[in-house]
Amino acid sequence: MVETPSETRVHMDKKAKKRLEILNQKLQHMRQQLAGCRQQNDEPAEVRRLEAEVASVEAEIKKLKEA
Repeated sequence: MVETPSETRVHMDKKAKKRLEILNQKLQHMRQQLAGCRQQNDEPAEVRRLEAEVASVEAEIKKLKEA
């Protein structure tokens, strides 16, 4: 049986749910920053930094969902 994302959240404790909510908000904001940074294309180091942060947050989200 495959769990849907809503079913997965039911099994999380309150702390994990809140952390996941915060991480999703942070990820959304960082993706917007990354898109803007890519459009300006004047700071390649900033793009790489944001890409690394996005990957880190995505990994943490995945870890929380699997726990």
